[in-house]
Amino acid sequence: MNRVRDNKSLRRFELDVEGGVAFANYRLAPGTVIITHTETPSRLRGRGIASQLVAGALEMIRADGLKVVAGCGFVAGYLQKHPEFAGLEA
Repeated sequence: MNRVRDNKSLRRFELDVEGGVAFANYRLAPGTVIITHTETPSRLRGRGIASQLVAGALEMIRADGLKVVAGCGFVAGYLQKHPEFAGLEA
C-alpha cells in the first residue's frame, strides 16, 4: 500500500500512485490543519485514491494531536461518511 507523506515545504499531503501524485494542500492554524484543496491526476480519478490520501492525512493529523478543518468539499464529504474521524473536526 502506498504511504501518504507530509511535504512540509509545499504544505501538502502527497500520495504517489502509478507515476502520478495525488495531493491535499493545507494551511496551518494554532492546533489545526485546514485542508484547502485535494487533487488526483485525471487519469487516476474514480479509483478511491483521493479517499486513501485523505484517510492517510487524517491519521497523520490525529497522530500529531491536531484538529482538522475541511476547507474543501471532498474532505467535508469524506468526514461525513467516516465517523471514525469525527473527533478530529475543529
